[in-house]
Amino acid sequence: MSQIRVSRMKPKPPLVPLGTLIGRELRTEKVENPTIKYGQAALAKKGEDYFLIKPDCQRISGNPSTSFSVFAIFDGHNGISAAIFAKENLLNNVLSAIPQGICRDEWLQALPRALVAGFVRTDIEFQQKGETSGTTVTFVVIDGWTVTVASVGDSRCILDTQGGVVSLLTVDHRLEENVEERERVTASGGEVGRLNVFGGNAVGPLRCWPGGLCLSRSIGDTDVGEFIVPIPHVKQVKLSNAGGRLIIASDGIWDALSSDMAAQSCRGLPAELAAKLVVKEALRSRGLKDDTTCLVVDIIPFDHPILPPTPKKKQNLFSSLIFGKRSRTCLSKSTNKLSTVGVVEELFEEGSAMLTERLGKDFPLNSNSRLLRCAVCQADQTPSDGLSLNSGPYFSPASKPWEGPFLCSNCRKKKDAMEGKRPSRPESETTYEIETLIKGLIDPQ
Repeated sequence: MSQIRVSRMKPKPPLVPLGTLIGRELRTEKVENPTIKYGQAALAKKGEDYFLIKPDCQRISGNPSTSFSVFAIFDGHNGISAAIFAKENLLNNVLSAIPQGICRDEWLQALPRALVAGFVRTDIEFQQKGETSGTTVTFVVIDGWTVTVASVGDSRCILDTQGGVVSLLTVDHRLEENVEERERVTASGGEVGRLNVFGGNAVGPLRCWPGGLCLSRSIGDTDVGEFIVPIPHVKQVKLSNAGGRLIIASDGIWDALSSDMAAQSCRGLPAELAAKLVVKEALRSRGLKDDTTCLVVDIIPFDHPILPPTPKKKQNLFSSLIFGKRSRTCLSKSTNKLSTVGVVEELFEEGSAMLTERLGKDFPLNSNSRLLRCAVCQADQTPSDGLSLNSGPYFSPASKPWEGPFLCSNCRKKKDAMEGKRPSRPESETTYEIETLIKGLIDPQ
């Protein structure tokens, strides 16, 4: 008698009806969502600044209660191609890295990691075009009272709360001021120094060589070395229902104004007028020496026409000079803490340039398709093609190549290059060992 073998397959997870997802969203909304009002102003010197305003995004298509807003500034250099490409592709790359069918709280928790993946993917895709321009990015996502900011370069986003406390939500990646970034670049194989002119005199700000870029992080810049990374600093905060104001601007503003000066110059004004006044104040202070772009975004209680004015604090000349210096030079987490308890709650902050630290480890194998998904480019691949971020030296206790997240070979090469790693053995030999190990763990038969 012939025997019939019946394979036991794991049932596929049931699809979640749209009505159930909408119900979850409504139950998690404990307070009325704020009203978002915004304004924009700019003056062009070289025409390399671009901005993105999308106040009507939705986590669940067709469900207005899942709306969120995106505001971003792209300050290009050596041309406009990278700034335009990032403006057109970055948002979609970020959203594609967030799992589908999750509730709002899970969506917000997944957002910081998705921002990292989206920035890296956008950089890889742009560099494949073979162009050499680059861009800074300050990318802001507002969902209810939660604000998430991701940034590379020296554009800046500040938060002005009703208590009159100005908080920096970004970190400047200028080599001149950022000691940690200088150390990272040199450790990865780059050189940091000033421009040498005839006679051997060093002039200007610190730059990274080759290429001569003043920044340590950007999107693009194919010609300056892979140690200029696209991995953003990410900060996520939750405002109280008193709201607050965001000022997002390119360095044309911040080279002229401190964070405190920019906030004070436009308090009590509608967002549209406030943006114009910040640009005007920067122009009055320094003149038009660079592209100058400013977005002002007010997060205000529902049905309030405008943020109530914040009383101005008396400040002498000496203290204002100290504040102006700290706003540019103090980049550590200790000086980047936010305002008093009850006004702003810090949910997340991370600025590491190591993908292993930024993408986490909870990327399980898809048990139905038996495919791995690249954590950066989101391409499906077989286990033999997937390379774990946790693959270290073989037979080392620290190496766990069966743990996610997984990268395709192209994204793995990008990761290794950003970290200044060079293969110690032939690539074919290493790939064979990874394939054999992962295949044995997933399919022991």
